[in-house]
Amino acid sequence: MKDDFFEMVYEVVRLVPSGRVTSYGAIARYLGTGNSARMVGWAMNKASGNVPAHRVVNSSGLLTGKHHFGTGNVMQELLENEGIRVENDQVVEFKELFWDPAQELGIEDFD
Repeated sequence: MKDDFFEMVYEVVRLVPSGRVTSYGAIARYLGTGNSARMVGWAMNKASGNVPAHRVVNSSGLLTGKHHFGTGNVMQELLENEGIRVENDQVVEFKELFWDPAQELGIEDFD
């Protein structure tokens, strides 16, 4: 069950466009499991290189998962390479850059 959930999370995260960010909670709500934001975080921790996990932040735009990218500021650097400004571990203009899968994809688009 957990592996299936993780795969669904990865499918959504792969759809987040470059230069945009989403949140753990938005992914959980989109998948119909609104109370599982922490589980989405665990999925991001286990994600492979083909999942742009750096585009998933907390609901305030904080880079709470940055320690899972190793040493330094890898998560911030990946975001900045996509044109996203980060200051004090927080996405600048988070609301403008936020990508909500429920609005962008619609429920019927996810299979």
